[in-house]
Amino acid sequence: MNPPSLLTILRYPDPRLHTVAKPVQVVDDRTRELIERMFDTMYDANGIGLAATQVDVHERLIVIDVSETRDERLVLINPVIEWASPEKRKGEEGCLSVPGIYDGVERSTAVRVRALDGQGVERTIEAEGMLAVCIQHEMDHLMGKVFVEYLSPLKRDRIKSKLVKAQREAVRA
Repeated sequence: MNPPSLLTILRYPDPRLHTVAKPVQVVDDRTRELIERMFDTMYDANGIGLAATQVDVHERLIVIDVSETRDERLVLINPVIEWASPEKRKGEEGCLSVPGIYDGVERSTAVRVRALDGQGVERTIEAEGMLAVCIQHEMDHLMGKVFVEYLSPLKRDRIKSKLVKAQREAVRA
């Protein structure tokens, strides 16, 4: 059972992960509380990013912290990629919704994103490296896409079977 501040992370192949998120209409106390709970949940799961879709809240909201020290919090509300570098790189990705699975995904090496921060102030963020990859990965969640969908159907089916089996065994335990 999760402590009260922690949210339950949906696990692939849960169909709710394919829900397209709606824009946040107003950044209010409810939104700020959700942001705090998402950070608590992400840190507890040793993640570097979490989209609201992953905790069954279908709003365009992402929390990220790629720092080693876990003190560089980034909140993106209603994010829009304004520019993505034509240079791409394939890198290993994992996902809190697909535990224990890592595979190569090709992403732009840099992005410029416009979004509201946790106070509702519009910001433009230029990111490269791990932060750029994380932003693209989390924005995919807002569109109802999980990183394994970039993999071959055979790999995806094997991952789905493995995770469904693990979930069944966890229920029996």
